[in-house]
This record gives sequence, structure tokens and C-alpha cells, in this order.
Amino acid sequence: MATDYDAPRKSEEDQSEESIEELKARRHDKNSGKVDEDEAEAAESFELPGADLSHEELAVEVMPRQDDEFTCMSCFLVHHRSQLADEKALICRDCAA
Repeated sequence: MATDYDAPRKSEEDQSEESIEELKARRHDKNSGKVDEDEAEAAESFELPGADLSHEELAVEVMPRQDDEFTCMSCFLVHHRSQLADEKALICRDCAA
């Protein structure tokens, strides 16, 4: 694209004035007061092509905490005993750091 170097250039003040005028004009626009739709409603109507997973079931086997594991009292995740930072408070190394 060709650039006309002889054309008058606008200063930063001129550009900011134009943008303020544009904002004032948009303020009176009838669509500017429209409230955005709820994200949950928008997500319900949105479907990915070929993503019908309604017939799928989630099969996850939940194992009880093992003897060599502990539950961190800060993040409530189950960790191996090697991650234990504070034995009395049962805090993992990640939370203690």
C-alpha cells in the first residue's frame, strides 16, 4: 500500500479528541446499553461439531489413601510420605515453601 508522505499528519491530541468524540457518539447508540448475555446460557447453546458425548459415562476408580500417603491439611491433596514437610501439621512441601 502506498503512503502519501505529503498528507497532513495528525498530532496525538487530534487523535485523542477524535476518539473522545467517537465515544460520546457511541454512548447515545441504542445498543450500548444492552446487557451482555449470561455466559452459562451462551455455553449451553454452543456445541462443537461431532462432540455429542451424552451417551458417554465417566469410569474412574477411586482408591482409598494408602499407608504410605497422607492428606495435606493446607491443600487437601493426597501426597506420598516423601512429600511431608511438617509431620505434626501434616503439611506437604509445596505448601510449606
